[in-house]
Amino acid sequence: MADNTEGQQQTPGGGVVKMEVTAPTAHKTPETDEKSMDKQTLMAVLQFLKKNNLKGTETLLRQEANISATEDVEPSNTEQDVSSVLSAYSSEGDPSKYEEYYNNVISFVESALDRYKSELAQILYPVFVHMYLELVYNGHETEAQSFFDKFHGIQEEYHQEDLVKLSTVTKKEHMKSNELMINFRSSKFTIKMSRDSYQLLKRHLQDKQQSILLDILQEHLYIDVFDGLPRSKQQIDATAGAMTGAARREANKTKVFYGLLKEPDINLPIEEDDDVGEGDDKPKKKKVKKDSQMGKKNKPDPNAPPQNRIPLPELRDIDKMEKALALRETMKRVKVGSDNMPSICFYTFLNTNHGVSSVEVSEDSSLMAVGFADSQVRVWPLTPKKLRCVKEADELMAIDKDADDVLERIMDDRSATDSRTLLGHSGPVNATSFSPDRSMLLSCSEDGTVRLWSLQMYVNLVCYKGHNYPVWDAQFAPYGYYFVSAGHDKTARLWATENHQPLRIFSGHLSDVDCVRFHPNSNYIATGSSDRTCRLWDVHTGNCVRVLTGHKGPIHSIAFSPDGKHIATAGIDKTILLWDIGHGTLIGRLKGHTDTVYSLSFSKDGTVLASGGIDNTVKLWDVNKAFGEVDTDEITNSTHITLSENTNYLLDSYPTKSTPVLHVHFTRKNLLLAAGAYSA
Repeated sequence: MADNTEGQQQTPGGGVVKMEVTAPTAHKTPETDEKSMDKQTLMAVLQFLKKNNLKGTETLLRQEANISATEDVEPSNTEQDVSSVLSAYSSEGDPSKYEEYYNNVISFVESALDRYKSELAQILYPVFVHMYLELVYNGHETEAQSFFDKFHGIQEEYHQEDLVKLSTVTKKEHMKSNELMINFRSSKFTIKMSRDSYQLLKRHLQDKQQSILLDILQEHLYIDVFDGLPRSKQQIDATAGAMTGAARREANKTKVFYGLLKEPDINLPIEEDDDVGEGDDKPKKKKVKKDSQMGKKNKPDPNAPPQNRIPLPELRDIDKMEKALALRETMKRVKVGSDNMPSICFYTFLNTNHGVSSVEVSEDSSLMAVGFADSQVRVWPLTPKKLRCVKEADELMAIDKDADDVLERIMDDRSATDSRTLLGHSGPVNATSFSPDRSMLLSCSEDGTVRLWSLQMYVNLVCYKGHNYPVWDAQFAPYGYYFVSAGHDKTARLWATENHQPLRIFSGHLSDVDCVRFHPNSNYIATGSSDRTCRLWDVHTGNCVRVLTGHKGPIHSIAFSPDGKHIATAGIDKTILLWDIGHGTLIGRLKGHTDTVYSLSFSKDGTVLASGGIDNTVKLWDVNKAFGEVDTDEITNSTHITLSENTNYLLDSYPTKSTPVLHVHFTRKNLLLAAGAYSA
């Protein structure tokens, strides 16, 4: 449909449209805004370097950013910047008319045809927020309070938590520090709307000439227009709930290499798993063994990233041996599903007066690390082997370094014990993560630091300081060397174990980043936030390549499927959402938990998803069925798909007596491990 409205941006097949009806002046595009923000950020950094007399660094940055030395760095004034943004709320409109104007918007939505009503109703919440802020900014406190009391109750339930924060903004001075105000100031509210609905809205605005409503739509909203049928209420609610509206379609168009990297050829002598009697002292035979499944894994994946896309550590002989042992366990894997449910082993922590704040199990299921609220980290073995330390230096000198069993000889049997305690943090330990070879352990804490521990000497090796506030989560990359952390400062950070400064800072969330996970191929990380979005970041470029909206509360758990094609997210809204990574599309919704979901884990064959939460239950879901019901062509060709509300994917639910489930983990053989602290 052709449209010649001045200033409107249109692209074939739809695009981001800024509400411009009669405004004669040109407005910046989103791309221009982003470039302007990048330039402002660069100038702010240059100003900081100049202020601290870091001339060398300033010169290098100017060269990299192509900013001439003659371009002056103007002193920034944060208060002035904030004031200039807030000035958009300056209005000479009659405050007593605002309720009438908003009632007119409601009447327009209610009088629209049913097919358009749900899409048009999306403007009610952002218009309500910005009308209220206009009243507050212009000093009409009594009218603002009356306006809020009258209309806040008709907003969607998933916006009520934000409206509680908004209700604390009652004076102009409050607008400079309110979190919700900051979010609305930094990001325009995005609404997805069909072209027919958009044209209907535009005609209404032109006919009524409501300047206040026009100004709000022009200054504070982006309308992402698509060609096609209007979405239903169910389809809109499926992806609604984020702080600043829906994700723009452009945010999910970048190609993602979600395939797995080619595994190295494993051709090492490994022990046969023959059963040997207790009195049989014959040594086990060794022979070169290669699994037929390895050949299948080594077929090139068309969706996999190039092997050298990001630098990964070279495999050592011990790493190859570890992969060979993992392969042996994989051969004994039990296929789980609706007709063959997995066994569950539950670890309960008793008398935890210090408060268990996190639980983690190593990939090979041999070790468990637990973080406590009193800043301790404790490590337990889950096998009969006890925890041992490396021998003293003088004893190590006498060991033959060329011996085949040198790694065994360096361990001191006299130090064997059932658990180890690691001390160093000064706040609750929020998460732990084992390195792939189990030689090191990460821990992050409310004290704002991430610590790296040696599991051969049980001492702290490095303390990484980069986050300004509590660190909520941290995880090692699947291939080691890299790790990622996330925290209250709204960022996630990529680190290498050998560097004390982060390699990448992933910034874009509007609230705390509560959880973070590496993709199985190490090229991407996923973050879940209190802004109710999940984002996928490219480790290579540092860019956000997917924005997933649909949760109605903070996200506390993320899990990638073993094949890297799908991602599961869960959190305070008690719902698990399943996503297709290739297209950034919501393909499944799992309901059944009655409280926050804290942990997710896919079975090793990717057919079953386990979830645990503070409702004291472990639940198993048939995700193979959920993935199979989605039509690939529908995902590729449609702007949205309709989720089935009647399908029950729950396989079974296993309640504990009174133990919140803090962690679930599938072993290589598909035994499910779960853990939590007993709560009397």
